[in-house]
Amino acid sequence: MTQVDTTSLLLLGLVLLGLLSSNATVTIAMLVLLLLRVMNVHQAFPFLEKYGLTAGVIILTIGVMTPIASGKLSVPLIMQSFLHWKTLLAVGVGMAVAYLGGRGATLMTHQPNVVAGLLIGTVLGVALFRGVPVGPLIAAGLLSLLIGKG
Repeated sequence: MTQVDTTSLLLLGLVLLGLLSSNATVTIAMLVLLLLRVMNVHQAFPFLEKYGLTAGVIILTIGVMTPIASGKLSVPLIMQSFLHWKTLLAVGVGMAVAYLGGRGATLMTHQPNVVAGLLIGTVLGVALFRGVPVGPLIAAGLLSLLIGKG
């Protein structure tokens, strides 16, 4: 009798959730992980765990900063935007999110038992609400405000 690979079944379920919600981000990410697992390329997982988040943030930052690099947003336009209350509010919100991300990283380090819930919640949020999977650190930061860091 063969043993059921519950981890692969979970990944497959998340693939189906991505397909049902028409969310290519979740579908592709889960398919890549499932493929690595089925192909028995387990040596990739420690590398992805260690560098995947950093690589993702770098790519996200490149995408967000491209309008500046391409010249679509000029320096005078950027400077002028700081005269608007919405831009100043955006700076404050950005600072708050960075703070929460720092708290979240600390929480995830000190209380790894919450990581699974944060990750599943993020994937479900992406799949069901068309979110973007940048939330685990922020979610952990918000959670740290509720339950404490350590």
